[in-house]
Amino acid sequence: MDNAISPPLTPLTDASSVPAGLGTRLAALPTRSKLGLGLGVAALAGVVLAMSLWGSQGDFRPVFTGLSDKDGGAVIAQLATMNVPYRNEPGGIILVPANQVYDVRMKLASAGLPKGSTVGFELMDKQSIGQTQFNERLNFQRALEGELTRTITALADVADARVHLAMPQQNGFFREQQKPSASVMLTLRGGRTLDRAQVAGIVHLVSASVPELNPKAVSVLDHTGALISNPGESAGGLDSQQLQYKQQIEANLNKRIYELLEPVLGRDNLRATVTADVDFSQVESTSEEFKPNQGANASASVRSLQTNEAINSTPPTATGVPGAATNQPPVPATAPVNGQAAPLQTAQGGGSSNQSSRREAVTNYEVDKTVRVTRNATGTVRRLNAAVVVNHRSTTDPKGKVTTVPVSQDELDKLTALVKETMGFNQERGDSLKLISAPFMLEKHEVADVPVWKQPWLLELLRSALVPTALVAVALIAVFGMVRPALRAAYPPPPAPESEKSEAGGQLSEVSDDQLLLGPGGLPALEAPLSNEKLERARLLARENPTAVASIVRNWVNGEVA
Repeated sequence: MDNAISPPLTPLTDASSVPAGLGTRLAALPTRSKLGLGLGVAALAGVVLAMSLWGSQGDFRPVFTGLSDKDGGAVIAQLATMNVPYRNEPGGIILVPANQVYDVRMKLASAGLPKGSTVGFELMDKQSIGQTQFNERLNFQRALEGELTRTITALADVADARVHLAMPQQNGFFREQQKPSASVMLTLRGGRTLDRAQVAGIVHLVSASVPELNPKAVSVLDHTGALISNPGESAGGLDSQQLQYKQQIEANLNKRIYELLEPVLGRDNLRATVTADVDFSQVESTSEEFKPNQGANASASVRSLQTNEAINSTPPTATGVPGAATNQPPVPATAPVNGQAAPLQTAQGGGSSNQSSRREAVTNYEVDKTVRVTRNATGTVRRLNAAVVVNHRSTTDPKGKVTTVPVSQDELDKLTALVKETMGFNQERGDSLKLISAPFMLEKHEVADVPVWKQPWLLELLRSALVPTALVAVALIAVFGMVRPALRAAYPPPPAPESEKSEAGGQLSEVSDDQLLLGPGGLPALEAPLSNEKLERARLLARENPTAVASIVRNWVNGEVA
């Protein structure tokens, strides 16, 4: 009976009877274990594939497609400034997180991006065979507009520009030909303005680029729709240069007031504004004054002298006795030109004659003359209006309570005198100043008491970590619920040592067949410490590796093991 009992224990502890190959071990597993192992491996493969796809693409969606290199670089620079993660792919495709696609588009649109590519003369490189003359002329106009746009946007103060050219088609009649014209729309950078020289430069740039384009036919507008190419007045009565000069005067006066009162009142405890009425009118007057010669000894200067002298005479008639004396000619007159005239002589021979003379003299003298040309200065300040608001004083009582009190009238008068001196107050010019004390309203920033589980950053974190967590959970279930039990069933624990085998064989050999078969409780109970340990080991082996136990029992029944 001892020999009959001992053989079954030999297969339980002999590892050489278990197949050594992995394929053989897996093939010996039950159908349920094989199915669980297959499902676990498939689940792991799916998890690995999903993780690779999610890691490579993530939750990114295209925000723009088909962008040019220039627009793509501008968009990427703006995204880097906004701290938005992005991915750049070939074909002008820029990807951003899916939950930020629409917000990013709105923010980029407010920044004027993408601007769109400007086509220049490279448009003429693409010529088609069936192109008509109209298409060729239209392409040339588009190319010229694009080149002018590129040149104008290269200016430091210009953010964007649009150029429109009106180039009429010329005909054979010279009198009916129309002249071209142009319009330029400028988008200036924040806080920037163009002076007259810059606007004139843009006008002459456009006029010189188009044949027969008169500079007067070029109109330049800013982003507000105001015409800035006209050298006359703007909508507000001042051109850009005059407005800049006016703003500079007001800014300097404001700066003086702040620098004077901030050390006294403290930072952010006053507000001041100054309005300057500047006269830019240009007036030129000319006056002439005529006065007589001044001084008693002043010698008069002769300007012109005119003398007229006339003598009328009638020839004498023959009188007296005819003879030699009567036939003699009259004697010439001997009256001097200047001075008293000599008495007239009668003709000899008893003849008589009539003679009269007249002399006129006109003398013109120089008179004192004064010519004055007066030009009034431009940009003179006609009037200054200033307003200053001072915050109330803050006082703290012994209990630590902070209260505000208005500034005293005496102190306000002193501050008013200081402001008048620093702004160059002139009563005769009509300047005005108003200084008051009023409490400043401070904005209260209330912090919303939002629970932690409702915080946006936590929701975003959970939303972004939901997919990886789910994949990891599936992988853990596949490994520990399907793959690991199958592998443990294929690879049983190592056999017990030889000493334990001999002890177990000795204990079982002492049990007789009658006790084994006819005992009151079936199998006899062994000693508690030893029998319980061996039985537990046998049960564990049968539970974890039923295939190996079944193979041992089958070999034992067939009598293959001695």
